Amino acid sequence: MDKQMSETLVRTGPGTAMGSLMRRYWVPALLVSEIAEPDCPPVRVQILGEKLLAFRDTDGKAALIDEFCSHRGVSLYFGRNEENGIRCAYHGLKFDRDGKCVDVPSAPQACKHMGVKAYPCIERAGIVWAYLGPKDKQPAPPDVEWCNLPESHVYVSKRLQESNYLQAMEGGIDTSHVSYVHRYEVDDDPMHQGTEALKYIKADGNVVFEIEKTPVGLTLFGRRNGDEDTYYYRITQWLFPWYTLIPPFGEHALGGHVWVPIDDHNCWAWSINFRPDRPLTEQELADMKAGKGIHNEYEEGTWRTKANKDNDYLIDRQAQKDKRAYSGVFGFAVQDSSLQESMGPIQNHEAEKLLPTDRAIVMCRRMLYEAATNMQSDVEPPALDASAQRVRAAGVLLPKDQKAQDWARVHLDDGKDQPVYSV
Repeated sequence: MDKQMSETLVRTGPGTAMGSLMRRYWVPALLVSEIAEPDCPPVRVQILGEKLLAFRDTDGKAALIDEFCSHRGVSLYFGRNEENGIRCAYHGLKFDRDGKCVDVPSAPQACKHMGVKAYPCIERAGIVWAYLGPKDKQPAPPDVEWCNLPESHVYVSKRLQESNYLQAMEGGIDTSHVSYVHRYEVDDDPMHQGTEALKYIKADGNVVFEIEKTPVGLTLFGRRNGDEDTYYYRITQWLFPWYTLIPPFGEHALGGHVWVPIDDHNCWAWSINFRPDRPLTEQELADMKAGKGIHNEYEEGTWRTKANKDNDYLIDRQAQKDKRAYSGVFGFAVQDSSLQESMGPIQNHEAEKLLPTDRAIVMCRRMLYEAATNMQSDVEPPALDASAQRVRAAGVLLPKDQKAQDWARVHLDDGKDQPVYSV
C-alpha cells in the first residue's frame, strides 16, 4: 500500500477524509452500564479524535456532548449532572443533552451564544451509539443481528487496543491466522472446545479464500479440507465500515467485533457474543465475563487488558515450548492485540509484503479508500441502508462440487430467519 493511501486510511480525526466517512455511520460510543442511572457521574469518551462527555440526564436520556465548557475550556467531567444538564463546576454554566446552554448565572442573556457541540444518541444491545455526521445525513440505526436481540441473548464487552484501528480490524478480517496463533488454546476454551471445526482448522492450515464483494462489504469464504467428499467453509463477513462477524464453533455462540478509532494511535475493540435462537446460559455468561473466548481480563480500573505491552503480555515461553500457547500469550483477544500492537501504533504499510491470503484485506482497504475519496466529490458512501447488514456468518461442510457462494445466497443473505449453521 502506498503512502498516500495509508495516510488516508489511518487518519480519522475531524476534517480528514476517513474521519468524514466514518462520521456518516452510527458509532459505538460507550456501554449503557457506564451511565446506568439518571444523574449518574459523567464519563469521558474519546472517539474519532474527539474528546467528549457522556451522561444520562434526569429524564433518563443518554447524552454525548463536547467535554469542554464553552466559557473557559474547563472539562465538564468535573461538573454536576443534575436537573437535566451538566453544570460546569468553575462558573456554573449549564448545558442540556442537546448541547444548549440553559443557564449562565453571571450573564443570563449570554445563554444563546454559549452552546457546545452535541451528538444524537440511541441505545441498542447494551451500547450507547452516537451519530457524529451532518444532521441532514443521519442514517437509520444499525441493524446488525445482535443489535436487535433481547438483552438475554447478547453479551458485549470492549477493550482498549493501543494501535490504529485499521491493523486491528484487519486481524478480524484475516481468519487464516486462527490455524496458528490460536491453535492450542481453542482446545480448552469453553466457547470453542468440543467441535468438529477445530479438527479441520488444525489439519489444514493452507486455507483457500474466495471473496465476494457485496453492497455492504465483503463475504469471505475460507475453504479447508473437510471429510472425504466435503470442504469445510468458514464464512465470515466484513460489514462497512468497521464490523466483522465470526462463525460459531458447534453449539457455541456466534461472535462479532466493531473496531472504532479513538484517535490515530488507539482504538476500541468491541466484542460481541450472541445466540439468535435462545438466551445465553449462566455458564456462557460467566465464561464471557471471566474473559474467555473473544473477551478479556482487565487491568484494574481500566479498559486495558491485564496482559499488555508494559508486561510483554505476560508471555510464557515455557507454555510456548509445551504447546499450550502458540505465541506464549494466553487469551484470544490478547493473542491478537499483542501481535497487532507489535506493528507499532501505525503499521508501516509501505514495507509489508502481502500474500494471497491477504486478498480480503486489500479489497477492504480499497473499498474504504474509494469511499473516503469519493465523498470529497459528493459521492454518497456505501452501506447507509442498514437493512443490508442483515447477514450472518457460518461454518458449514459442503460437497466438493457445491459452490459456497450459491449456498450462502440462500442461507445467509438476510439470514436472520435461518437456522444457525455451525460445525
